[in-house]
Amino acid sequence: MRDKVAATAETLGLQLNIERLDASTRTVKDAADAVGCRAAEIAKSIVFVCDGEPVICVASGEHRIDMDKVAEARDCAEVRQASPDEVRAATGFSIGGVPPFGHGLPVIFDEALLRHERVWAAAGDPHSLFCANPRELADCTRAQVSPVGE
Repeated sequence: MRDKVAATAETLGLQLNIERLDASTRTVKDAADAVGCRAAEIAKSIVFVCDGEPVICVASGEHRIDMDKVAEARDCAEVRQASPDEVRAATGFSIGGVPPFGHGLPVIFDEALLRHERVWAAAGDPHSLFCANPRELADCTRAQVSPVGE
């Protein structure tokens, strides 16, 4: 899966160094501990189902995602978090390894991430991360930048 993430990054014009770690990066705390950063610098990719359609919300690890704000950003009536099976079906990745790109889904990018010079995001599995400039990441994914934190 890391190869797919690396290939997609290249086509998007991102120069990434994907790091494979011995420690798990499945949770925000695990990822932050593994690379020695703050939770706020972890760009977690969470799949939501908005009016029946999957979308990715790339949010700061420092807060929970407010589903009402996701609904407002997508202009939809119903939002729920996707099940693990729905995540895999929609993205090709399992929970804990979903990258912010490489799945073809619409992306909502948490504006809180733009406060940082760099963020760390999953790279296809729960042991791999990459570091990127959040503005470049939002731009290359054609993300809708919105406040989504509680």
